[in-house]
Amino acid sequence: MPVPYPFGETVRILRTGLSPGRDPRGQPLPGPDESFDVYGCVVTPRAQTLQVGGPEQQGRDTVIVGYTVYAPPGTQVRTTDKARIRGEVCEITGEPGDWGRSPFTGTRGPVQVAADRVTG
Repeated sequence: MPVPYPFGETVRILRTGLSPGRDPRGQPLPGPDESFDVYGCVVTPRAQTLQVGGPEQQGRDTVIVGYTVYAPPGTQVRTTDKARIRGEVCEITGEPGDWGRSPFTGTRGPVQVAADRVTG
């Protein structure tokens, strides 16, 4: 299958599989690594506009909080996943949005994902 965005970026989806059980203290054990690369993504910065008059607004109007990723059609991303984008680990925020089919061409649109930078 050809990459829909031939000059796009590779985004690594970081996913942990289902827990195989619990440790002696009853805590769930981490599942197997199920991470994978998604090729040909469009990656754009995502900004948050601060509230007018708030103390954070002094000196700037917007803050870049992460990325919006437009992944190829059919890409499976979960809200529990993380993503490595441009070397930064980001949390997936909200439900991924599937643009569905174009009523004009019949082609599938991208899967849109919001990813926030992990801090702290």
